[in-house]
Amino acid sequence: MSSNTKPAPMIRLANGIQMPQLGLGTWPMDDAEAARVVPQAIELGYRLIDTAENYQNEIGVGDGIRASGVDRSEIFVTTKFNRQWHSIEGAHTACGASLKRFGLDYIDLLLIHWPNPDQDRYVEAFQGLIRLQEAGLVRAIGTSNFKPMHLQRLFDEGLIPQLNQIQLDPYHRRDDLVALHRARGIVTESWRPLGCGNAMLQDREILAIAERHNRTAAQVLLRWQVQQGFVTCPKSSDPQRLVQNLSIFDFDLSVEDMAVLDAMDRPDPEMLDADSFGH
Repeated sequence: MSSNTKPAPMIRLANGIQMPQLGLGTWPMDDAEAARVVPQAIELGYRLIDTAENYQNEIGVGDGIRASGVDRSEIFVTTKFNRQWHSIEGAHTACGASLKRFGLDYIDLLLIHWPNPDQDRYVEAFQGLIRLQEAGLVRAIGTSNFKPMHLQRLFDEGLIPQLNQIQLDPYHRRDDLVALHRARGIVTESWRPLGCGNAMLQDREILAIAERHNRTAAQVLLRWQVQQGFVTCPKSSDPQRLVQNLSIFDFDLSVEDMAVLDAMDRPDPEMLDADSFGH
């Protein structure tokens, strides 16, 4: 492990399972890139690897975990399944297929990737997740891209995800979801924490905060996430950025810094809408 980095702190899910607060995102890596980058990240101290059926790199992620030489029990693997598996049996089929591609015996966190309300089967998909957890094939279960109305459908059936992974950054605050998660004991995880393209990485206000702390804009954005208790998984295949992304637990953003970042929320007509988009 690099002398400059150490594993991220742990976040406890409602069922008692602990997961690292920061990990490696793998979209849009292919199998070859994942097989190369995953062991590099693990050597640097990463212990959470985030992927999905739809990323088509689970084989490479599994190869990378084995190549790292680190015991499987120390790696927290998250994956997600697609809409065609939204049923009790479908969730079992999806889990089995992911395990085979990974070459693993269990998944640490399995998520429904999108609610796909047009087919209205995500309640059954979540019931399938519960059975997988009871069978020991999955340690923790959750959702991805679920809006408050989708979560409420689960709540109405007595079902509560342990985590919901959503698009979340200073430009996309998602306060309604964060408040609902906290009220129900659901961990918030963000995807695309550094935003789309370079807009946030080149934002003058973010750069000014970064300069005050002698950090990069990306480190400021990731610190904003973890300082609120969120889990996040930035994607990078660059060794220097991998080190920088993990090296955010030794400084704090001030109340004033957080207020500046919190004030950046803005409408985004191009943001993917889970009521109409999904796979």
